[in-house]
Amino acid sequence: MKEKLIDFKQKQSIRLLFSILCVIFSALLQTYALKVFLRPAGLLSSGFTGLAILINVIGSQHQIQIPVALMIVLLNLPVAILCGKSISTKFTILSSLQFACVSIFLTVFQFDILFDDIMLNIVIGGAVYGLGIVAALVGNASTGGTDFIALYVSNKTGKSIWTYVFVYNCILLCIFGFVSGWERAGYSIIMQFVSTKVIESLYRRYDRSTIQITSKMPEEIVAAYTKKYRHGISVWESYGGYSHQKNYMLNTVVSTLEVKEIAHLILSVDPRAIINVYRTDDFYGGFYRKPID
Repeated sequence: MKEKLIDFKQKQSIRLLFSILCVIFSALLQTYALKVFLRPAGLLSSGFTGLAILINVIGSQHQIQIPVALMIVLLNLPVAILCGKSISTKFTILSSLQFACVSIFLTVFQFDILFDDIMLNIVIGGAVYGLGIVAALVGNASTGGTDFIALYVSNKTGKSIWTYVFVYNCILLCIFGFVSGWERAGYSIIMQFVSTKVIESLYRRYDRSTIQITSKMPEEIVAAYTKKYRHGISVWESYGGYSHQKNYMLNTVVSTLEVKEIAHLILSVDPRAIINVYRTDDFYGGFYRKPID
């Protein structure tokens, strides 16, 4: 028992270290994207960081200097406190570390500009900025602001709302267009679209897949599956159209992130099992989703 406890603590420590490294890497990516691609091209980033930059732009037009780094912290803190009560303390602390690091890195680091071409800055800047958000999400954290809200709502409803976050950012950019010009606002919308698509493509927590299994060992598969996973699984008799031999069909809906692991488990129980996986666009009914740590 003592050895198991020590092993559990070691795994927890490794996971925490991994999360911290992901958060710091996320902050570096976002800072790099802002310094090298977005701001030199006059583009507005997404979320509360974009709001902080917008406030800075408006303030500068009225000869009021409002530091972006300070605004990032001030805007994110209230949302962090709210989500901390609704999600988890660990998630909130890691996310707060992320936007705090961005605030510090923006003040400390300087990078050389790579491109003069606006489209290169839009595409590459949007992709790097999106990767920064993905890095934080992989570390079971967020980049704060709208990401806090998106993860909170998605965790409650099981629905991805990144499209709605994109709409919010478009509204922010409309204000940016009024104060800084519509051309830059239009370019910024394209950049944020690229960023959003990178997130949707790489972060699959809220995607579902259906696994259909053909096997002659249904009881063994169900026993191994239900021991490790909390998803329901249906079983019915069938027969092979070619062999005319009796077999069983098993059907379950799982998170897309779990598919490879579950397939490996099934094949370890029945190496001759046939597994078919296909995307599930809509699902109605109870579905267990592992909560964010």
